[in-house]
Amino acid sequence: MPDSHGEFTPVRTDTPVADPGLPAHQWRPTDVDPKLEKRAERQVAGMFVAAQVFVVLFVVSYFVFDIGGDGDAFLGLGASTVTLGLCLGIALLLIGVGIIQWARKLMGDHEISEMRHPARSSDEDREATLEALRVGTEESGIARRPLIRNTLLGSVGLLGVPAVVLLRDLGPTPGQVATEQPYEGAGLANTVWADGMRVVRDVIGTPIRAADLEIGDLVNATAAALYETDEEGELVLEGTVRLIANSKAPVIVVRMEPEEIEAVEGRENWTVEGIIAYSKICTHVGCPISLYERTTHHVLCPCHQSTFDLADGANVIFGPAARPLPQLALAVDDEGYLVAQSDFDEPVGPSFWERG
Repeated sequence: MPDSHGEFTPVRTDTPVADPGLPAHQWRPTDVDPKLEKRAERQVAGMFVAAQVFVVLFVVSYFVFDIGGDGDAFLGLGASTVTLGLCLGIALLLIGVGIIQWARKLMGDHEISEMRHPARSSDEDREATLEALRVGTEESGIARRPLIRNTLLGSVGLLGVPAVVLLRDLGPTPGQVATEQPYEGAGLANTVWADGMRVVRDVIGTPIRAADLEIGDLVNATAAALYETDEEGELVLEGTVRLIANSKAPVIVVRMEPEEIEAVEGRENWTVEGIIAYSKICTHVGCPISLYERTTHHVLCPCHQSTFDLADGANVIFGPAARPLPQLALAVDDEGYLVAQSDFDEPVGPSFWERG
């Protein structure tokens, strides 16, 4: 191109840095010694077989060791936790190491240099890529090494077994009978609430007197059973059992003018002088609800903004929730404290497969 004086300067076409080229290829021991190649193949296959063994041990451990039992078996950890974690972790490790060893010792080992190309490859480059994939598949040896191929497929395929087995924990054990339940009403469809059980303030566990609530009050409450103690002063429900019971028992207790409540058919006697109680667990994904708008009697879930009208059967007026909040039937005992008439008449929380 011409410079400032109108003279043309030649454009250099040679590269400023000489291409050093590729170093001489270093053959691996498995490339030149058939015995070492065969031994490496057996080593990789052995790792895949060992992975299958540990997957089977995972399933065996799941049924042998009780979940939550024997909590100090290994350095303060439960036997179930340790064995399940180790078996699955070692299985995954063996598969990973086996694949790495396969690539390092047996797959094709030669250097490739390729210039950059435009964003869209030409038809010739695309055909070349497909050919390279075909060559790569051949060089991996997966077609001519059935021992490695079959053991790899077996170990990876067996990894689906723990996932299927763990699905058992998503619901009640098939055939579970009432005698196995830790308390009356346990299970997905029921809660700890029962006829005559007092409504108590959450966290502190003090009973709620109906006369103490004023118009507009909202109280976070739960079932008195969570605070019952035995003769020695110990909680009757404790540990995991208490946590599960407490996850379904919370309610919100609101007092409004009795004439503002539009009673659902069949629930005309479920309130006490304008005091009404609903489950605190959102029917969308189970978040706790407590954001209350006093003038409209709307309660909002902070997670996904599902909004319920407490004056109209807690029906959904906005958001992704598909069901109203379950209502707890209230009454008062001889001392004027709020009590439940029964358990909820439907399961609390988000929908699950047993719910119609």
